[in-house]
Amino acid sequence: MQAFVEYVVKGLVEKPEAVIVTPVDRKGMTVYELRLDPQDVGRIIGRQGMTINAIRSLLLAGSAKKGLRCSLEIVEDQPAA
Repeated sequence: MQAFVEYVVKGLVEKPEAVIVTPVDRKGMTVYELRLDPQDVGRIIGRQGMTINAIRSLLLAGSAKKGLRCSLEIVEDQPAA
């Protein structure tokens, strides 16, 4: 599922080399933390969250087919002060 998320996101952003997908286990569920260039965050979220919700729906359907529970979160790292 991680490869799927990376493939979809890298196809949508302008800086695919900055995309990092990290799987984190939380209470029997795999949460994929998505880190990307701050300028690309708007592209992934889309208008009214349509793009990110579509990616989440595809991830949910694909993971359910494999008997897994997965979710996707965008992590915005705050620059050090």
